[in-house]
Amino acid sequence: MKFSAIILFLSFFIVINFVLTQSANLDISKFGGKPNADIAKALTSAWAEACASTTAVKIVIPSGTYQMTHVEVKGPCKAPIEIQVDGTIKAPPNPEDVGGEQWLRIGYVDHLTISGEGVFDGQGATAWKQNDCNKKFDCKLLGMNFGFNFINNSIVRNITSKDSKHFHVNVLGCNNFTFDGFKVSAPGDSHNTDGIHIGRSTDVNVLNTDIATGDDCVSMGDGCKKILVQNVNCGPGHGISIGSLGKYKEEESVEDITVKGCTLKETMNGVRIKTWPNTPSTITVTDMKFEDLTMDKVSNPVIIDQEYCPWNQCTKENPSKIKISKVSIKGIKGTSGTKEGLVLACSSGTPCEGVEISDVSLTFNGAPAIATCTNVKPTITGKAPACTAPTTDKKGSAPTTDKKGSAPTTDKKQKQ
Repeated sequence: MKFSAIILFLSFFIVINFVLTQSANLDISKFGGKPNADIAKALTSAWAEACASTTAVKIVIPSGTYQMTHVEVKGPCKAPIEIQVDGTIKAPPNPEDVGGEQWLRIGYVDHLTISGEGVFDGQGATAWKQNDCNKKFDCKLLGMNFGFNFINNSIVRNITSKDSKHFHVNVLGCNNFTFDGFKVSAPGDSHNTDGIHIGRSTDVNVLNTDIATGDDCVSMGDGCKKILVQNVNCGPGHGISIGSLGKYKEEESVEDITVKGCTLKETMNGVRIKTWPNTPSTITVTDMKFEDLTMDKVSNPVIIDQEYCPWNQCTKENPSKIKISKVSIKGIKGTSGTKEGLVLACSSGTPCEGVEISDVSLTFNGAPAIATCTNVKPTITGKAPACTAPTTDKKGSAPTTDKKGSAPTTDKKQKQ
């Protein structure tokens, strides 16, 4: 083949490849999506076309400010889909105008990517004023920024969830799902705005993420397995929680949770496991690792609370039936906002087993923080406080504004 023919062939290949690459991108403007207008219909139409494609498709939301009401899209789709968000998308300030409990709800998809430097602004200030979840259990749910349901082999990276009306993210029934470089931004008085809540999911990773909010930075409900929370900066907020668990009979066990290399600053709690007493569930919680964590003026750095009972919605006549075992508390350092840096309040009916404490160095007002232990005999190695009996009821220090546990994970489709 002559040189000129080779050049012609390569040029043709480059042009064809460029056309194919460009055709794989769907700008929402193609579907009528314009700045300062509601792009709900445009995004739904773009998804329908992308989902039907047999080759990978990227939906692009360019720079600019957009409005959006409730969007629900679902698969299964024929090929991977990426949603690249470079603009700022705003929800209606009034919760009743959003049109759904989850502002952007995506379900039953494999190989989803959500990327870009964009912001999903839930404009939650109006909703927070209406939210009475800090006063009663049976409170009104006002809308989450994201609902990810039954999604596999997917990633959310770099985007920001701002000022959600309720939870920022609810993850249900997902497998191999990663948040990397994700950001959550809301003030500390935004009640019940968990950063990322995970339920009945396996292989979920929350990595390199900054979460500032008014409730738990990351919370894990029943049925969670193989969850990794690593290099997360949390604060303000209520900390990183497993539970609450045990209130509902249909719950599933929790296992293999790792919280590692995180920094919690001026949060209500650090890391905790919480279960309800006097309830029917007999699930197990096992293989928990809380390691290499830095606490900065955290009120309650490490808690196991098996008498969790906010709003006095239960009695403590019977102890929790949930068995907690194989818990590693290792490499915890920094400052505690209370004298009790570690509170291990296990069930008298099913005492905790296999709890290991190692290299814990927490101070309160310049003095070493103490550890109080009930119904547990931990193995203590390295520098760590010895267990003492509690002198007061420590459960009162646990926040009572949670509205999670199994409630957000009771979608009727969760067994599919």
